[in-house]
Amino acid sequence: MFIYNVTINIEESAHDEWLEWMTKEHIPDMLSTGKFLKALMTKVLVEEEMGGITYSIQYTTDSKTTLEQYYKENADELRSKSERFAGKFVAFRTELQIITEQQ
Repeated sequence: MFIYNVTINIEESAHDEWLEWMTKEHIPDMLSTGKFLKALMTKVLVEEEMGGITYSIQYTTDSKTTLEQYYKENADELRSKSERFAGKFVAFRTELQIITEQQ
């Protein structure tokens, strides 16, 4: 299993609109690609020097191959939909491999 993690810092002036867009449009669009099993959105509780509010969105997928398919088939289109927030956020993406999961 792999996690595609997107960490985003959004300006406070755009926060409420962005959060609604993320939860009602973007995350459902990501899941509708069929490449992710679930999504977890968390708020980062560390204040950033640059300001804004930071979130981590973790999309779980079954394999590196499926994640590569997402990059090739869906990433550009889905990322382009965030243009309405251009200049109001910064994002960085990381890939994580799940080694063990315990409950």
